[in-house]
Amino acid sequence: MADKITNIANDNAPLTGHAFDGIQEYDNPLPGWWKWLFIATIVFSLLYWPYFHFGAPGRSASERFSVAIAENMRLQFAEIGELQPNEATLVKMMYDDGWVKFGESVYRANCASCHGLDGGGIVGPNLADDHYKNVREITDILNIVQNGAAAGAMPAWKSRLQLNEQILVSSYVASLRGSTPAKAKGAEGNVIPPWPAKPADAPVNDEVNSSNSEPVQ
Repeated sequence: MADKITNIANDNAPLTGHAFDGIQEYDNPLPGWWKWLFIATIVFSLLYWPYFHFGAPGRSASERFSVAIAENMRLQFAEIGELQPNEATLVKMMYDDGWVKFGESVYRANCASCHGLDGGGIVGPNLADDHYKNVREITDILNIVQNGAAAGAMPAWKSRLQLNEQILVSSYVASLRGSTPAKAKGAEGNVIPPWPAKPADAPVNDEVNSSNSEPVQ
């Protein structure tokens, strides 16, 4: 053993100067490419962390899960067929938690950049209060989704979304009324009457009702 230690000590390889129990440590650094790769992963993580957690809507795990649910719901369109663009359908879907979630996914993908993730308004108006600029009844929401408003500031989605998507996102927008956004724009337009009452055949969904500060009358 002493001879082996002597041979190591006499080796031309550089040593670190560390020794323990007569054993010395070679100075054998990692390859440069490995070090730079390690540094690159650290830099990438510093950029990826805010990108993933604080970036554009739809990147978080919960939001991607909602999108996955929506995709599954899309497969179930055959169950409801082609929805009718009328008041009864809009009100019924507003109280159906599953289809409201689908409408929310359409909203997040197409409307959140102007109206905010929670409907409080950014460029577009606040969708959570009782003041409306172009809406007098719930069917007006669908009309605006389909044909736009404000001389094109609100784009028309009639040719971009399926009819069911247009109706379900309109029902979701209606469900935002009475909620409390994190940062809401000031009131615009006039106060309008409450939405129609919940239909008797609508499913029981406390989650949708709890989002409204005032009951629908």
